[in-house]
Amino acid sequence: MSGSLGELLELSKRVADAINEHDYVRLISHNDADGLSAAGIMCNALHRKGIIFQATIVSTFEQSTIELIEKTAKGAVILCDMGSSQVELASKLKEAIIIDHHKPTGELKHVQFNPHLVGIDGATQVCASCGAYLVARQMGENSDLAGLAVVGAIGDKQPMNGSNKFILDEAVEKKVVTVKRGLRMGDEPIEELLEYGIDPYFDITGDRDKIKVFLDRLRIKERLSLSQLSEEQLIKFSSAIILKLAKQNPHAIDSLIGETYILNNEVISNTFDFVNIQNACGKMEKAGLCLALCMRDASVAEEARACTREHQRSLVETVKKAQAGIKSGRNLRYVLLDDLSGGGIIAGTMTRYLYPDKVFIALNQVEDKVKVSSRGTRKLVASGLDLAAAMRDASAEVGGTGGGHDVAAGATIPKGTAMKFIDAVDSIIEKQLKGKA
Repeated sequence: MSGSLGELLELSKRVADAINEHDYVRLISHNDADGLSAAGIMCNALHRKGIIFQATIVSTFEQSTIELIEKTAKGAVILCDMGSSQVELASKLKEAIIIDHHKPTGELKHVQFNPHLVGIDGATQVCASCGAYLVARQMGENSDLAGLAVVGAIGDKQPMNGSNKFILDEAVEKKVVTVKRGLRMGDEPIEELLEYGIDPYFDITGDRDKIKVFLDRLRIKERLSLSQLSEEQLIKFSSAIILKLAKQNPHAIDSLIGETYILNNEVISNTFDFVNIQNACGKMEKAGLCLALCMRDASVAEEARACTREHQRSLVETVKKAQAGIKSGRNLRYVLLDDLSGGGIIAGTMTRYLYPDKVFIALNQVEDKVKVSSRGTRKLVASGLDLAAAMRDASAEVGGTGGGHDVAAGATIPKGTAMKFIDAVDSIIEKQLKGKA
C-alpha cells in the first residue's frame, strides 16, 4: 500500500491541533540526530506558540522513562522518535501525543503521527524530525525549521525522496536550504575529518601519520577544509578517497558523492557536521547543547564541536577495538563490548564500509543490561531481512525488549543472555532470508 502526502498532512494537522490545546507539555525524545532534530523542531514550535514545555532526551524508551514522565509531567506528553513500536509501554501513559516513524506494533488510543498509519514507509521516506516538521508547520509559520528536518533525515540515513522530498523542496523554495552536488562530508579541517570521522571510514582513519602522508601526496596543506580547496585539489582529493572506498566496499561510493545541503538559517551550516554534533552530544549526555544549537544559540557552538571531537576520537578507537574482536555466525557478524558507547554507529560503520554481506550486531554490556544495536543493508532487506522483527522476537526469548526498522534496530536484554540472544537472532534472520529466496 502506498500512502499519499495529503493523508500525511492531514495526520500532521490532527497532531498539531492536539498539541495546540495545551498550555504546558512534557517533551521526551531520542538521543540520536533524528530524535534531537525532532526535539529541536518541537522546542522552537512550542516556544513560538507560547506553550510552556520541559524537554528530556533519553537513550531508550523503557519503564524508567515512564516513571520519569509520571514523576515530572503535569499533563500531556509528546514522545518523539519513540512510542509506536512500544505499544505496551506507551499505553501506560494517560495522555500522550506521539510523533514517530517506527513501524507500529499494535493500536494506541493516543493521538499519533506515524507515516505507516497512511501507508508510507517510515524507514525510508519520513523520519521523526520530518514528522515533527510537518506537525510544526501546522502550528504556525515554521518553514524556517525545515533545515533541522533535513539534518534528522540525513542522520537516519534516509534519502530525500517521497515525503522527505516535499520537505526539501519547500526548504529550497523558502531559501532555508541550498542544495549542491559534492562530497557528503563535514567541513572541518580535512586532517580532522580523516582522523576523527567514521562516516566515511577509511583504512587511514585515526592514523595521524598515514593521513599526513596521504595529504602530502595530494599537496594539501593542514587546516584546510573542503570548502577551502581549489577546484584542482578537490578533484584530486575526491578521486583519492573514492579509490580507497572502492577497495573496501564499492557500494559505499554512492553514499559519499551526491547532494549536499547547506543550512542557511542554522548556526552549523554543514548538514553532516550538524549530524555529527547531534550524535556525539546526544551520546555524551550533552543534549542541551544540541537543543540550544537547534534554537540558534551560537554561543554553544565551540563547546559542541569540542564534545564532538572528543566523542569521535573515542568512536574511532572503539571501532578499531571492535574490528579486532569480531565473531561470525551463519547470517551475521557480532562484537561484544563492555561499557563502550556508540554501538549503533559501530554497527553502521561495519555494514556500510567494511562488511556489507551480513548483518552486524554490536552488544554493549552496561551494568546489569546489554544494549544491542543491529544494522543491515537495503540489499539484505530486499532479500527478506527485517531487523525490527528479529530484535523484537529474539529479545523476548531472553526476557528483553527490542524493535526498530527493517534495516536498523536495537534491543535491551538482561546480562548473561548475549549468546542465547545471538543464536536466536541468527536463526530468525536465516528463516527471513530463506523465506524470501
